[in-house]
Amino acid sequence: MKPSPSSPIPPDSSPGHIPVLPGPVLELLSPAAGEVMLDCTLGRGGHAGLIMPKLAPGGRYIGLDVDPQNLAYVAESQPNPPVPMDLVHRNFADARGALDELEIDGVDLQLADLGFASSQMSDPARGLSFAADGPLDMRLNPDLGATAADLVNRLPERELADLIFRYGEERLSRKIARKIVDLRDRSPINTTRQLAEVCAAAYGPRGRRQRIDPATRTFQALRIAVNDELGVLEALLAALPRLMRPGGRVAIISFHSLEDRLVKHTFNDWALEGLADRLTKKPVTADDQERAANPRSRSAKCRAIRWLATLPRDEN
Repeated sequence: MKPSPSSPIPPDSSPGHIPVLPGPVLELLSPAAGEVMLDCTLGRGGHAGLIMPKLAPGGRYIGLDVDPQNLAYVAESQPNPPVPMDLVHRNFADARGALDELEIDGVDLQLADLGFASSQMSDPARGLSFAADGPLDMRLNPDLGATAADLVNRLPERELADLIFRYGEERLSRKIARKIVDLRDRSPINTTRQLAEVCAAAYGPRGRRQRIDPATRTFQALRIAVNDELGVLEALLAALPRLMRPGGRVAIISFHSLEDRLVKHTFNDWALEGLADRLTKKPVTADDQERAANPRSRSAKCRAIRWLATLPRDEN
């Protein structure tokens, strides 16, 4: 199945919550009246606004999110949704538990957009970006325990270097970890600016010649660790056979190679086992028009399958 171009961006999408890859998502999922949709990462409801009208009449939309601010935003912006909409404060790692509470055996459609809302990235209080100074937090769910500052200031140097290398694929991880330890021995590192300056110092003059900022990979690594992003994605993929109805469609949008690799290998394995049909042989990416209109889409990769099998809900 060849998805349609990702553009144009829907005209009613306001800056700050533009859905990524709207055209391919609609074509790959092919939502129809009466179907049940599970949105594992509701965000600001950009994809929900596109998909819900196509589920009417008789459909249902379940939106999960770990960020209560996102849920509140969607509740306010969708006071009269075209189909019943359930907003659930839940990590998608426990998607099966959420469906059980709603007494839903399986869904026809599932989407997981593994990126972040622009509102999250641009909020200095979140500490997800070094574009503006803020507390070194990085928690998407405020109920989580450890912050990025906790990891930076408490982990032994070797563990910190391994974390930055493993989750950030940062080749200067050991040098950055050494710089972090040198600084924190004098004063704790509690802000995004402090950490970004440490990364820049580790790179030295060559950092100004890099395609990306010297802090990019270190921030990615800490964010992944704080929110256990790969762990919850693995949990979602493990649970997926117990979420889908036969013939159901699944699309997952990833934003870095570690996520995409997990999705690719899992989908390929299911296809080889006859459990699913791949709807995308290669990941679908944004076209030039979408990249220009929504820079966040530049690193997005979407893979999709049609689930074929029926498995017991308690099967692992």
